[in-house]
Amino acid sequence: SLIHMYARCSDLDCAFKVFDRMPERDVVSWTSMIDGLVDNGRAIEGVRVFNEMVDSGEEPNDATVVLVLRACAETGALEVGRGVHRIVEGQGLGSKANVSTALIDMYSKCGCISSAKRVFDMIAAKDVCAWTAMIHGLASHGMSRDAINFFEQMGNSGVKPDEWSMTAVLVACRNVGWVAQGYLLFSDMRKKYGVKPNLQHYGCMVDLYARSGQLKEAEDFIRRMPIQADEVLWRSLIWACKIHGDTDRAERLIKEVRIDFNDSSSCVLVSNIYASVGKWHDKAILRETMNRKGVIKPRGSSKIEVDGSIHEFTAGDSSHIEAESIFEKLDEIDERLRGEGYKPELSEVLLEVGDEEKAFRLLHHSEKLAVAFGLMKTKPGSQIRIVKNLRSCEDCHSFLRLISKIYGREIIVRDRIRFHHFRNGDCSCGDYW
Repeated sequence: SLIHMYARCSDLDCAFKVFDRMPERDVVSWTSMIDGLVDNGRAIEGVRVFNEMVDSGEEPNDATVVLVLRACAETGALEVGRGVHRIVEGQGLGSKANVSTALIDMYSKCGCISSAKRVFDMIAAKDVCAWTAMIHGLASHGMSRDAINFFEQMGNSGVKPDEWSMTAVLVACRNVGWVAQGYLLFSDMRKKYGVKPNLQHYGCMVDLYARSGQLKEAEDFIRRMPIQADEVLWRSLIWACKIHGDTDRAERLIKEVRIDFNDSSSCVLVSNIYASVGKWHDKAILRETMNRKGVIKPRGSSKIEVDGSIHEFTAGDSSHIEAESIFEKLDEIDERLRGEGYKPELSEVLLEVGDEEKAFRLLHHSEKLAVAFGLMKTKPGSQIRIVKNLRSCEDCHSFLRLISKIYGREIIVRDRIRFHHFRNGDCSCGDYW
């Protein structure tokens, strides 16, 4: 269809024009529009169009449901996802393998692993996709022992692991630092499971060594790889060098590895390394290079669902209609936390500015704006769920951990790496992320 063609060319304006001019819309046209939005990174709008579809009386099919569940998973729209689940049950779509797997993925990525498990348990004939979705969900929540147990149960049930399920179980080891267990599984991939290791599997092992502080082992592992390492692998090692304070190794690798300075992630990483060792001149030169090439640093973004609507915040964001009230709430939270011993982690601000400016910038990180909004808009004692596009910094981690204790809230945050469940001043990650 024209909608599908325009969407595949990322011309959503034209896709919408065709869609809006249609005298009658069937399930195919609605699904094509949702597909285009989700594929082009506009999942929130995809959810909105789905709601319009339901309101119009058009019944979704399994393809529509899978797409909107993916959109819910990406945005953390749990309540919308639950509504989709009710539609699935009402239309009898739950028996379809692609739908049940999408439900497991949605619940896992929205921070509700117990609901994911209930869906999984209801599947009569579990295929490798269902097993993998469940294992990956458990791994992302830090439930690594359960993830490995499920992996073993999958094999015992006669379902053979594929490359995706091997990635999921390696992620389970990576997220808790089980180096020996991870290496054993990686070594068994080909001979025991018949899966040839790919770049993603090697990446999991590099990340596992690097995060646990075994930086030399991680570098040696990359250099021994039988396939060419990509820049993502080197970046994960260089970032770990920064985290573990081995800036000499980081700077050496930056010089040795051909960093693509047209890539924003690479530029930000190198910029942060320069800042961490006080090389402000080198950082300034890199910033000029980025500006000249039009390379834009990705901004921290956090989404929170309140009453079925998704609210998105970026660092320092003042565009929200209730921005003034949110900033006032944030100041109130900051004052209360400081009274309980909170001190901003100023070293997280890699800018040559004063301490007061650093504290201000930290206070207005996107997840802090989102949690302030959540405290304003949700009932006392209820859960707050946030989805962030980047790795949480140490200051935000400490901030949210203390909020969970002082305000008596469970706060569930999905960052780029994993889930963090903050309860009573503790985090499920055990400060390992």
